[in-house]
Amino acid sequence: MEIREATKSDVDAIRSIAETSLSSTYTDFLEAETIDDAVEQWYGDGFDDELEDDNSLVLVVERDGDVVAFSQSELVGQPHATGRLLWLHVDPDHRGDGTGVRLLVRTREKLLEESAEQVQGFVLEDNEGGNEFYRSHGFEQAGQREVEIGSETFTENVYAEGEIEGEGWGAIDELDVDGESVYVSYGEGARGSKSPFYSTYQTEDREERYAWLCGNCDSLDNAMDTMGRIECNVCGNRRKATRWDASYL
Repeated sequence: MEIREATKSDVDAIRSIAETSLSSTYTDFLEAETIDDAVEQWYGDGFDDELEDDNSLVLVVERDGDVVAFSQSELVGQPHATGRLLWLHVDPDHRGDGTGVRLLVRTREKLLEESAEQVQGFVLEDNEGGNEFYRSHGFEQAGQREVEIGSETFTENVYAEGEIEGEGWGAIDELDVDGESVYVSYGEGARGSKSPFYSTYQTEDREERYAWLCGNCDSLDNAMDTMGRIECNVCGNRRKATRWDASYL
């Protein structure tokens, strides 16, 4: 799985994923005509400009050469103190395999790298699955706002990052990694040369750290020396000695 910034060549795939995702999830409270209007409004002719906007961030997930998910965010405030994750869509055929949470994690990290001091997520009030997704991955509802979709106005819930026992962002997910079932704590990250390393545990209560997950290649195959340096044996991602970690996350 590769997560990267979108290019103009991804526009058709993004549009297709948005259409299938909205149609599979939102039809209980959105008319088909409203969904069509929304796709055209957000991902029509003007979407190319969105990709070139310095205050916009669109990431895609690519699996085996195909784009299967994307996130759309914006940086607002002075100087861009808030990162707003406006939409996160996963192709229905790729849901339930960790694609969504990994895209959420990478989007958050990218927004923080781009100067955001806080990350917010937005979900339509009637989208029960979307609201549960944010609640179960470290976000808490912080308010509401109105959004126009086509010719109609809907209420969105606004989510902000929560904390777990004073330890930072509380995003925890169960993943099958190298044939093992582990719990990954995305709020416990250590900077790597290619992507962060994340603490993993064998149980959800996180009583004892089990290993480090390489965020670049999703492998547990790594080695740590007495100085706290980690090197992934699969992709070469490296974490420097622990004294360098204070500035990250």
